[in-house]
Amino acid sequence: MKIAVFGANGPTGRILTAQTLDAGHIVTAVTRRPHDFPLSAPGLSVVGADAYNFADVSAVVEGKDAVLSTLGVPYSRQPITVYSVGTGNIIRAMGNHGVRRLVCVSSSATDISAGPHGGFLFEKVLQPLVTKLLGKTLYEDMRRMESAVAASGLDWTIMRPSGLFETESVTEYKMAVDYINGTFTSRADLADSMLWQLTSDEFVRKNVAVATFSQKPSLVQLLLREANSKKAAPDSVPEGNRS
Repeated sequence: MKIAVFGANGPTGRILTAQTLDAGHIVTAVTRRPHDFPLSAPGLSVVGADAYNFADVSAVVEGKDAVLSTLGVPYSRQPITVYSVGTGNIIRAMGNHGVRRLVCVSSSATDISAGPHGGFLFEKVLQPLVTKLLGKTLYEDMRRMESAVAASGLDWTIMRPSGLFETESVTEYKMAVDYINGTFTSRADLADSMLWQLTSDEFVRKNVAVATFSQKPSLVQLLLREANSKKAAPDSVPEGNRS
């Protein structure tokens, strides 16, 4: 398949690009900083494009069989629009070019009423800190994105990971429609779960919770990561993945 990966230069996007190449697909990695992209392989094209620019997005989407998106930005108290605007451009381009399959990353934090995702410390300290303070504007925009995707008429799947962390390889993760009682998601597992959607219609037009259970970071590590991420990059950079 010919696959476009948006947000390819982010931490999840790089893993996803590598996995998609390993699976034998022809991949177009989309990034605002093509010269910084670390991967090089047969079957890989690295394209400099801005998700806010419809002409850029349209040129990438044309001729593809599917689009995978890990677009994102760090937390900010300023308004965030990359999820809704960037994905909106992807949706429009896919409609124009007859591309049907879209898999994009959101977060379990977009619907915290779905069920618990951890013990007392997570529910009473970490989750309110992330959803109501650090990530308020980010999750508002993710919800706008989810609404636009659901109304698109495409063959879409929205992936909802929990607290993202690193593992050396894919684990025996779990997926479920809308909700799963898991606190963390490995980036490798998230990428693999996205790739799996290309060969299955089980979760077409559904929100999919994905979680890792065999490994997990400490809550202290996660809190430090969230605090540092707020300083990591300008709000305008539509790259990477925050969930």
